Amino acid sequence: MSTRPVFGIIACNRTTGGEAAQSVMTRYVAEAMRYADAAALIVPSLPDLMQAAEVAPRLDALLLTGSPSNVDTKLYGEEVSDAAGPFDPARDSMALALVDAMLKLGRPVFGICRGFQELNVAFGGTLRRDLGDGALPHHAPDGADLPGMFAHTHAVNLTPGGRLAGLYGRPGLTVNSVHYQGVDKLGTGLKIEATAPDGIIEAFSAQVGKAPVLAVQWHPEWRTEASPDAQALFGEMGRLARS
Repeated sequence: MSTRPVFGIIACNRTTGGEAAQSVMTRYVAEAMRYADAAALIVPSLPDLMQAAEVAPRLDALLLTGSPSNVDTKLYGEEVSDAAGPFDPARDSMALALVDAMLKLGRPVFGICRGFQELNVAFGGTLRRDLGDGALPHHAPDGADLPGMFAHTHAVNLTPGGRLAGLYGRPGLTVNSVHYQGVDKLGTGLKIEATAPDGIIEAFSAQVGKAPVLAVQWHPEWRTEASPDAQALFGEMGRLARS
């Protein structure tokens, strides 16, 4: 019997029914499992009760998902600002520790939206929070419902010779855009894979020893069944996990 790779998928700290909960949207888990052809384990963000090094050896790859929360500004050298929140410091702690543990083991790390931003910070980069004011809004107008948020799209240009350009065999994609902040200074060792027309970095990759890193600012897990491009991205994650 063949064994599928096991993706560790990070959870967030949220309140459900008045109680603290470890939570991750099913779409992240289900679409990664389905289109990467992988099994999955949800990793709780409880760093006081579990060390990343305890769980990393049991994973073949790590997926850092999107979330309503943002990376704490002090982690990339800025004063803490309530306007930059909400924050989930336990997730920050677990995510950064998991990235470090997985890279030391030479295992793949993937990021989506918040996960993309976490990875940039993990590699020493910084974030910016002014993406709603330019000529190219990176999110839907305030008040949009969930489908309306994900219906907001724009083009991205793929870096010639990059991993994504090789995957898709064309110079650009159209992606959904649901983020209020993004990369300011790119982390050390990260290679740009895609940019928006206004120059905002939308995807990057790295190779840390044997460990591949691939992250996107957009949401391939949203209605993946209707997007061959999103299916191909998860397929690439699965291929990297198996290799």
